[in-house]
Amino acid sequence: MSKYCIGVDLGGTNIAVGLIDLDLKAIVKSLSVKTNAPRSCESISDDIAEICRRLCAMQEIEMGDLEWIGVASPGVIKGDEVVVAFNLGWKNVKFVDILSKRTNRPVYIANDANAAAYAEAVWGSGKGAKSLIAFTLGTGVGGGIIIDGKIWEGNNGFAAEMGHAVIVPGGRTCGCGKRGCIEAYCSATALIRETKRMMGLYPESLMWKYVEGNLDRVNGKTAFAAMEQGDPCGKILVDEFIDYLALGISNAINIFQPDVVCVGGGISREGENLMRPLREKVYHESFGIGVMRTKVVCATFRNDAGIIGAALLGLQNK
Repeated sequence: MSKYCIGVDLGGTNIAVGLIDLDLKAIVKSLSVKTNAPRSCESISDDIAEICRRLCAMQEIEMGDLEWIGVASPGVIKGDEVVVAFNLGWKNVKFVDILSKRTNRPVYIANDANAAAYAEAVWGSGKGAKSLIAFTLGTGVGGGIIIDGKIWEGNNGFAAEMGHAVIVPGGRTCGCGKRGCIEAYCSATALIRETKRMMGLYPESLMWKYVEGNLDRVNGKTAFAAMEQGDPCGKILVDEFIDYLALGISNAINIFQPDVVCVGGGISREGENLMRPLREKVYHESFGIGVMRTKVVCATFRNDAGIIGAALLGLQNK
């Protein structure tokens, strides 16, 4: 009989839940409902428990057949507790105890970015690696650190805020209030902002053609698409973006020397247009010898990273 577990990707907007076949290493059933946050942990846990029951029924198994339930949650997580999750309206919540009582199954929890990193370390682009650092390039820059096959939370749950390491003292203002953070240079938000600024300076840029003259259509792909067509403005933007990202990644490598650095998020979908020059710059700026160098790879998982990472959390306790 297959071994099953459930992964819960708890977001501020949606709760995505997947039934995982651990032998097949795949999501076999999934459901999603609105989070309707902010609301109590008890209320959200009721919804999660109900979805878990529905998934088990769809697979014709019992809740008692589940090995465990794992949850990827926003906010600061320390051990079994959600220290704070602003978009859920939670503070110092014993989430594991609350959900476990409703499901009668072991429950494990981790920060959503950490869970995504764990998914890459166990089943994804870092499969087999004992240590991995993830950089997730989205609206902000998230991250996760895996050491000896386990998520590193730090002494207070605040570890792995990769986006808030400073790479330019006194530089651009970051959403966190500091200046010069990686997030202010390497998030999709930052790239879009700089793309629009460049377009304003150079009305002849091919980027205008790509968005059909509408600045509202600028996204993280705009500069890359223009660069591929030979646009010098697009190339300047992409080169600068990669320079800053390489600096942030190199700093992490020089401190931790992990087996793998994994780059995920929407911008990572540029594939080798991003990764090839990024690797070259990182290898130039970081220490390492031959096959002992840290591998810099693109993330395997996309939208399912949270579900898969959450589902695999039980493996840390085996």
